[in-house]
Amino acid sequence: MNTKTMEGIVGSKNNMELTSTPMRVFREARRKGDVDAMERAMGYAGDFTQKADEYKVKAHEGTKEDVKEARKKAEAEQESAIRKRKEEREDFEKRLEESKKNADTVEISTEGKILCKENNGSESTADGTESAGGDAAGVNAESVRTEPVIYTKTGEVSKSETGTELSVSV
Repeated sequence: MNTKTMEGIVGSKNNMELTSTPMRVFREARRKGDVDAMERAMGYAGDFTQKADEYKVKAHEGTKEDVKEARKKAEAEQESAIRKRKEEREDFEKRLEESKKNADTVEISTEGKILCKENNGSESTADGTESAGGDAAGVNAESVRTEPVIYTKTGEVSKSETGTELSVSV
């Protein structure tokens, strides 16, 4: 809160409270019929009221200044947030480019190509093209193992037991 605003509010309140004393004197003088005392009391009450109005204007000016400062602060915070988001986006784009550079590649073995050929009727090559039929690198379909295989944690093929079924959900 601006100092002008605080000073205006406090000054206005105090002067309005101080008005009550001359008004009480005015009422008492009216009861007695003392016109001079009534005029003096009204003069004091008018002075206090006028000062309260001046402080009210001062508080209003201070409030306007507070609003201007708040707007400037909000604009600065908004610019800061925009700058921060822009930096975060640039950082994200850099990390995305780095992750694209460090991406893993997958190559399909000849046995996998043959299995794919048997299942789909065509063969996918390493460069992404497909060729139909034929023998891939001298490996024929009979030499490829088509029964289920279980792998150990080390990646080796474990010996399969006949009659054992294994269900895996991923």
